[in-house]
Amino acid sequence: MITRDLLKDEIDNVQDNYLDILYQIIRALENPPAFEYSCLEISNWKDFINKTYGCMSDVPIDRAEQGLYEIREAIG
Repeated sequence: MITRDLLKDEIDNVQDNYLDILYQIIRALENPPAFEYSCLEISNWKDFINKTYGCMSDVPIDRAEQGLYEIREAIG
């Protein structure tokens, strides 16, 4: 197991030109972002989908004709 003392000893061996990078890494690990979603957030998303799903069912999506486009010179 790695202890704080062992980690501090290893930091003393880091070259000076890497200290800025090491500091940024340590700062990033102090408060890692939380990627877990609560049950409330998930249920809110499901409620949103249930309320809005099908709200456009009476207006179906139709794709119009492609149309004609200007022919241009080849690239390259």
